[in-house]
Amino acid sequence: MTLFSNLIRPSRRPLTGSRAFIALASILALTISVCAQAITISDNRGEHEFAQTPQRVIALNWSMAENLVELGVTPIGVADIKGYQEWVVRPQLADSITDVGTRSEPNLERIAALQPDVILLSSMQEGMVEKLEQVAPVLFFDSFRADHDNFDVSRQIFLQLARLFEKETTAKQKLDAMDARFGELQAQLKAHYHGNLPKVAAVRFTTPSVLRIFGDNSMAQAAMAKLGLQPALPQSANQWGITQKKVTDLGRIKDGVVIYIEPFEQADDLFSTPLWRAMPFVRGERFAAARSTWTYGGPLSVQYLAESITDALLTLTP
Repeated sequence: MTLFSNLIRPSRRPLTGSRAFIALASILALTISVCAQAITISDNRGEHEFAQTPQRVIALNWSMAENLVELGVTPIGVADIKGYQEWVVRPQLADSITDVGTRSEPNLERIAALQPDVILLSSMQEGMVEKLEQVAPVLFFDSFRADHDNFDVSRQIFLQLARLFEKETTAKQKLDAMDARFGELQAQLKAHYHGNLPKVAAVRFTTPSVLRIFGDNSMAQAAMAKLGLQPALPQSANQWGITQKKVTDLGRIKDGVVIYIEPFEQADDLFSTPLWRAMPFVRGERFAAARSTWTYGGPLSVQYLAESITDALLTLTP
């Protein structure tokens, strides 16, 4: 028996007048009710309609996995869980989540076996869409681009996912709490530095001789801006907000602070060298480590970056 069968089955006498109107109104009400369940979501490829809230979701990008957990949604699969635990760290992933391979070459058989309702991709993964759509609907969010503000777009994506998973109230509460947290952290820094905040360079080392410095349009720079910090070695905006530099380029920083974001497995190989110890900010004890936090994540990763950078700066003597 179909949804409308009781209303449209043959009758011994035709409905007329008010009875016909009531029957028609009932049909329309049911139709509207069914249609209202559909959810429309926009990604970088256009609009997508879901008949109902997805229950089984796979995230092949760490920022997408982070967003899901922040919204209270536990994905059934995430790419490279071990790497997530080392580089992203917060928020933690549940033990029940299945590792579905690497972010660049996920295991399609494992993904298909999980029977997802939707698969989430982000920057640099657009080439996977066609294959993955043979398994389940795919949403692709090009989070990091040179022609938009990465932090602002991360908030928009977060809200789109909140709509899809019926978590819009949670999303608003999270973002409001994040904005309040920025104010708290800035107040701590101003108190510690007596209102005279230092200029800061946030970096990540790739080798003992090469590093990446976070500039405009990076999530680290967004975090520092929310803290009221100015860059000690300004860099122009690009897709990821990072610029590769030689470690010796840090010697240009005379008065500012350098914060490096962990992990850096070769730290001892660099920090024990005479060249490093001669850096002005090292001699001036204006160098500190910030605990591992993902620098290419969703909006809440900017809060975690702000907290990590603040904690590192609070270890230094003004």
